[in-house]
Formats: sequence, structure tokens, C-alpha cells
Amino acid sequence: MQAVRIHRHGGPEVLQLDEIPDPRPGPGQMLVRVLAVSVNHLDLFVRQGIPGFAIPLPRIPGCDGTGEVAALGQDARGFALGQRVLIAPGISSGTSRHDLEGNDHLSEDYGIRGEHCDGLDCELVAIEPRYLVPLPEGLDPTRAAAAPLVFLTAWGMLARARVQSGETVLVLGGASGVGSAAIQIALGHGARVLATGGSEAKRALCRELGAEEAIDHGAPDWDKEVKRLTGGRGADVVVEHVGAATWERSMRSLARLGRLVTCGATTGAKVSLQLQHLFIKHQSVLGSTMGPRKALPVIVENLGKGAWRPVVDRVMPLSEVRRAHELLERREVAGKIVLVPGR
Repeated sequence: MQAVRIHRHGGPEVLQLDEIPDPRPGPGQMLVRVLAVSVNHLDLFVRQGIPGFAIPLPRIPGCDGTGEVAALGQDARGFALGQRVLIAPGISSGTSRHDLEGNDHLSEDYGIRGEHCDGLDCELVAIEPRYLVPLPEGLDPTRAAAAPLVFLTAWGMLARARVQSGETVLVLGGASGVGSAAIQIALGHGARVLATGGSEAKRALCRELGAEEAIDHGAPDWDKEVKRLTGGRGADVVVEHVGAATWERSMRSLARLGRLVTCGATTGAKVSLQLQHLFIKHQSVLGSTMGPRKALPVIVENLGKGAWRPVVDRVMPLSEVRRAHELLERREVAGKIVLVPGR
């Protein structure tokens, strides 16, 4: 089969399309033919190399996607040959306390495809059925491939922040994968949603997804616009995944008793806090990574009904993976890029 592999860390040029042996499903596993795989910022980090975390090379990137069952290993049950499935991005032993409680993403042995093990930038993958969710009829597997990681991440962030109906949620980078999912999930909680975007086209997308207002986070003092739109209070919840470039004004946008929840640092990981504001206003800063696998059936159900939709910027053949990485690095993407093997 064809597979994208990273043999050394570096720029997009290190991504190679290799011919490697087809995987064979072991006992209890299924062989899934990958129909589509999305491109995430984590793919860029893995390709570049993550400081302090040694990634065994070569590594196949690709966190999440969709496929169809191509073969069954011994004692593999739950899915039929040819059935289309969504592939969960997270992996874990299944035996930890958190796993058994349904919060696999909190387990110490939790990992993500493409980082902690080979991912889905390939034609075939051997996988356990517990990581698969049936795709409903009528749900395009190419578009659905853009959903798992970002919707799980947004789900986990809003659950961590305990968003309530009637609260105001500010979503940074609302046209991104995580941002676009967060807008839709927050609306599902009954929240009022404000968002930010770096271009008029991206702000228009935020409003199309349901944000009441979309603000230019490249403008000076954009946090003052958040205060104006909230009658001087600020946002009850700020969904922050941009990092250093927006952090200070994200904190300034936070209301008394507000919660800022963060899952990313794409513009830099080192930020500062004004502790007086934090404790005088009883604010909280929360970290969140991914979300529970048990949320995926609910996410898929909402996608199937059309209540939520993954935002796909473009679909490209797997062979153009280098260009896909370049586009994402240059921030020329609204939503997600989806790669399709065999095209």
C-alpha cells in the first residue's frame, strides 16, 4: 500500500509517499480501507519534531479519518465487510480507571494516532473495532473525515469549562477546525456565541455557522469590542487555542467568574498572567486535550442529522500532502484540508 512517512524531522519536504506492505489484522482487529483523512496542526508538530518527546521514525502521520471495513481478523465482531466507519483519533489501553469510567482521554496511557503510533495517511489500517463508529447513510465520508479530532477537542473544552445555557462563549479562530466545531457545540448548549477571525472571509464563515458577531483578532484592542458586545461584562467562557498571539487579549475578554479553556499553542506556548485580575475576578484558566471517545456517536448523530457540519476547506489527493502542510502552515485554510488516498 501507499503511505506517507516521516523519516526525519523538518519541513514539508520530509514527507515521503512510500510503498510498504499491507497491514494484516490481528485477532480481534479489522482491516479498514482509508477513504479520507484530515490534516491537523498536530501533523505539522509531529513532522517538525516535538521538543522533549521522541517520536520513533519512520512515522505515518494522520490523526483521524473515515474508511470502510475490508477484512476481519479472527474473532473480530461488530461490523460487516464494506461497512463505512469513522475512525477515532485517540488510543488507550482500555483498562485504566478513567477508561473504564468513559473518560479515556484522561488516561495516563492515552495517545493520538500519527503521534504515539502510526496514523491514517495511508491506504489501509489494522484496527480494533472499539475505535470505529458506524457512519449513517447519506453522510459523506470525505466530509466526515474532517470531524473526529476537532469535534472531540471542542466537546472536551466546553465540557471542561462547564458552559451553561444563556452564557456568552467567545471562540478564538472560529474558522479553524476546532473553532468551527466549538461554535456549533456551544450553540447546542444554548450559549450566545461570539467568534474571532483573521480575515473577512473567515469572519463570514463564523457568522454562517451561527456566531452572533465575528471580530477581527488582528485589530488592536479587539478585546474592547468583546466588552462592548457584552455590555462591559466580557465573555463567560473563552475558547482559546491560538496561543501567545491572542492570549493577553483573550484574558482581557474574560468576565468576572469567567473560564478560559485552552487546548493549543500554535503561535507560541509561553504566555503571562496578571494574577491580580485572575484572583480578584474569580476567573479560571483550564487546560483541555481531546475529549472522550463516548462522545463520538453523539457527534456522528448530529453530523448525520445536519445539526452540525464539519468545515472542509478543500479535498486533495494524498499524494499532495506536502502542499496540504504548506497551506496549513501559511494559515490559508478555513476549516480542514481532507486527503483522499488513491487519487
